[in-house]
Amino acid sequence: MPEAVIVSTARSPIGRAGKGSLKDMRPDDLALQMVEAALAKVPELDRRDIVDLALGVGQPAGESGNNLARAVAVLGGMDHVPGVTVNRYCSSSLQTTRMAFHAIKAGEGDVFLSAGVETVSRFGRGFADDPAAQNPAFGEAVRRTEARAAGGADTWRDPREDGALPDLYIAMGQTAENVAQKLGMSREEQDRFGVRSQNLTEEAIASGFWATDITPVTLPDGTVVSTDDGPRAGTTYEAVSQLKPVFRPDGTVTAGNACPLNDGAAAVVVMSDTKAKELGLTPLARIVSTAVTGLSPEIMGLGPVEAIPAALRNAGMGLGDIDLFEINEAFAVQALGSAQQIGIDVDKLNVNGGAIAVGHPFGMTGARITSTLINSLRWHDKQFGVESMCVGGGQGMAMVVERLS
Repeated sequence: MPEAVIVSTARSPIGRAGKGSLKDMRPDDLALQMVEAALAKVPELDRRDIVDLALGVGQPAGESGNNLARAVAVLGGMDHVPGVTVNRYCSSSLQTTRMAFHAIKAGEGDVFLSAGVETVSRFGRGFADDPAAQNPAFGEAVRRTEARAAGGADTWRDPREDGALPDLYIAMGQTAENVAQKLGMSREEQDRFGVRSQNLTEEAIASGFWATDITPVTLPDGTVVSTDDGPRAGTTYEAVSQLKPVFRPDGTVTAGNACPLNDGAAAVVVMSDTKAKELGLTPLARIVSTAVTGLSPEIMGLGPVEAIPAALRNAGMGLGDIDLFEINEAFAVQALGSAQQIGIDVDKLNVNGGAIAVGHPFGMTGARITSTLINSLRWHDKQFGVESMCVGGGQGMAMVVERLS
């Protein structure tokens, strides 16, 4: 049975939604730049050998609607490459890599493109400032949050008349508050983790790590962007601890211990080990296993608690076999809480910072973390890594990789 290996990655800088460096980039153009960048790293590959392009998008509407993956293929002059657009919310572009992994294992092809994009700036006028005005499902969650914050009754009802669909569209910040209550995690613990993310990111920028992870983007006006918008140098606990809660008046989730809204794209070239050998390529990493799990939408932030052990079981491995972990920092409480529940040594977690600092463009995040994890393994000369994230609607996803070069 062939092994699935990753031979190249590319991830854009991450912009702040609405006012950041990538606000003028269309999602198809941004995704295409990363696909082209990833392919440019393997010039030995004949594009006619690409079997499929799978593109993750967390909110597939507007400019990101229809089958964006096929649009990217055609824009890139790859009419022969089919495309599929995938939505598993925050793990959309980890799911696309999982699809490539499965197809290679099944012997259904040798070369696949996995990518992800999210341009929250382009969701619709004012979305970044007023999500409820642009997205009905999100709007219901925002209105529900506002009702709770005002102390009113929870009058939200599922749009299905029979009420058969459970409450999936809970505001993500509310789920974070639920996790904080469930775990008994204090505001100080969350703030200190948020500061850790910023400080580690600052140190990694100074060391040159993030420059190795980021592929510059050329804007429509010719300007080149090569750094993330989000990291804040000199972040202190004293400053972060003064921020007001966002979702509940007496809550613990603030702008200092949660990720912002973002724009960004990433791409991964996945192929069989036999094809890589035929082309004379030295793969970056081997995909060892993946897993996806479900849990109550009310505490979706704890998705990694089941997903990481499941992926390790599929790999025949244990926690002690893993050198580095990357858990998406949608919120400090869910990333730190998941790690604590599993028993992960925090010194192995997000060692170069995470999404609280660099950002979390939903559809991009899976592929971005794949790139970051592989580069972190190389940077720190480690062998095995796990990436994971919580997923809206009550899911968790994880992947185990082995560094090969």
